[in-house]
Amino acid sequence: MSTADAISPDSDRPWGDAGAWPVAPGVHRIPLPLPNDGLRAVNVYALETVEPDGARSLTLVDGGWAIQEADDALRSALATLGAGVEDVRRFLVTHVHRDHYTQAVALRRATGAEVVLGRGEETSLALAGDPDGGVREVMAAHLSDAGSVEDARRLRDLPDEGDLDIWEAPDTWLDGDVRLEVGERAVDAVHTPGHTKGHYVFADAAAGLLLAGDHVLPTITPSIGFEPDTQRAALADFLGSLAKVRALPDLRLLPAHGPVTGSAHARVDELLEHHETRLALSRAPLDAAGAEGLTARDVAAHLPWTRHEHAFATLDPFNAALAVMETRAHLEVLVARGEATVRRAPAPTTGPGTDRVTGEPARYTLA
Repeated sequence: MSTADAISPDSDRPWGDAGAWPVAPGVHRIPLPLPNDGLRAVNVYALETVEPDGARSLTLVDGGWAIQEADDALRSALATLGAGVEDVRRFLVTHVHRDHYTQAVALRRATGAEVVLGRGEETSLALAGDPDGGVREVMAAHLSDAGSVEDARRLRDLPDEGDLDIWEAPDTWLDGDVRLEVGERAVDAVHTPGHTKGHYVFADAAAGLLLAGDHVLPTITPSIGFEPDTQRAALADFLGSLAKVRALPDLRLLPAHGPVTGSAHARVDELLEHHETRLALSRAPLDAAGAEGLTARDVAAHLPWTRHEHAFATLDPFNAALAVMETRAHLEVLVARGEATVRRAPAPTTGPGTDRVTGEPARYTLA
């Protein structure tokens, strides 16, 4: 069965089917559509709360993508709970990607709801809203560093998507690990960088729930090393964040993509094992590379991709870019562990007219 067709136990239907599915007392899972996206949908979680004045309200974990289909689906789902978007008082957003953040901003404009986001997303947010294409320039430079110069130039030359004004700052920034009051619930906001620099998960230990965003997904692995504020150490951060979640009590996994799952610990263990396997696979091509070394793109071309083990050459340009950046993140962990070394070209001089797509990538060799 494909990921898209995986059955979620709260609905006994494919997890992306529309509705407001009860996960636990006072908690509902609301899948919102992602048209033309292989992920199919994003799960938004509605937490019922009671205000000090006795009024009923909702806190949503994530907001969905700011498109009409998602707005319609959210309103329809809330109506089945006897609620509307005006009852949403707060969005706890796991990270800044558009399928999680942008509809929260759009609804804030209409209702005044509070939007909460991790401080680590501040640079990515600024880049995403930069009218001069800062996000494309930065990500193209990283692709060039990884050996994908052609893809870097293609990305850099893409036109604006026309929604730059949606990348507004949140009302509240989260710094470090903090406990939040969500009605009568005590929810721990746990900083889990890796998928993005400012990613958070939200743990309700009393209810036995982990609202995991994209940090822990039940059937796929989140992309690593490809975001507006791209980090070479993204995989090291991600592995550390997995260990951090593994140290929490074992909670029921409520992911952003895919069905609700029983044990967060079990899935974390699988993800840790998966990345150790990928590290070994990334190291193997360096054995025959010699002193010249390989770029991240060279190594990516030797590896199978997705659980269907597709050849790198068969990937579309976007997924090829994801693969290259994830490979670079794995190679950087090998460097940090002392198993490989890296030789970097000098950074280009900055200033007006500087071409950051230099064609001089980093090269990796065995230590």
